[in-house]
Amino acid sequence: MSADEPSRPPRRGRSRSVGLTWAALLCAVAVLITAIWAGRREPVGDRTVGEVTRVGVAAGDPIPDYLRAASDELARLPDASPPATGDGTYALVTFASYLTPRRVAAALDGVPVSAVVARVPLPGRQTEIVRIPAMRVPVDVVAGMAEVAARKDREAADYRARSVAPTGAADPELRRLYDTGARVAAEEAAAYRSGCACVYAAVIRATPEVLRRVAARPGVRAVDPAPEVRRLDRTVFTPPLPEQRDVARPPADEGLTGPAVTPTGGAPKVGDSSEAARTVSGSSPGSGGPASAGAPPSTPPTS
Repeated sequence: MSADEPSRPPRRGRSRSVGLTWAALLCAVAVLITAIWAGRREPVGDRTVGEVTRVGVAAGDPIPDYLRAASDELARLPDASPPATGDGTYALVTFASYLTPRRVAAALDGVPVSAVVARVPLPGRQTEIVRIPAMRVPVDVVAGMAEVAARKDREAADYRARSVAPTGAADPELRRLYDTGARVAAEEAAAYRSGCACVYAAVIRATPEVLRRVAARPGVRAVDPAPEVRRLDRTVFTPPLPEQRDVARPPADEGLTGPAVTPTGGAPKVGDSSEAARTVSGSSPGSGGPASAGAPPSTPPTS
């Protein structure tokens, strides 16, 4: 270049382009590393998932032993509740007989109630055990019974439909199973709708002193304290039935004696005094649509 030629500014286009390329590459690498690191992180969940607490008597256990153990535990309960229990200690109250919602309110007057356990005591029949949330007694108990009655009406209609379907009509034993289920469900619906004497246990929460006073009330069979319970939705309550005095077992069901079996060939499942109580929000068999002619019932006739 001669001295007379004007000086030219240096070209920076290529160097700037290269710089932008490297910057974009570094950003992409950073995003990739962040994604890999995040993907390898362990999700933090609820560590109590799967943990279930059982309160009550187990199937096959002697009921006198259970009542004695509950009484001893109540006597040993410290007068001052641990801070973790908050408003008191949860306890399972079992009654000596089946009570109406109003009688439950009288028996537990002044005591905070969380739920009641009920079943329709039909002679010679195993009926479904239900757990009814009840913060206000007897109002919530009556409302919960009405919900159960509506579900039982749907169950009865479903069993009747299955009984006259080709599969049920062609099998006498299967049809008898469906017909029995329809009759029992209809009787349960009528009983709950009338506010029957069906409640035989309740879940309460109170201080140890109050729990001991409840245990001394007329008609209360036992108060089983459960200081280990923190969440009711992960607790199974299995109170003994009022009519049982020796061993916790399913009551005899005259409708299921003989050769009757389920459509799958096994013995029908039946309600148990020590099974988990079903909540009032449970759906009836086939409630999601019309009954299938060849499908077995999703619940046995006596739940």
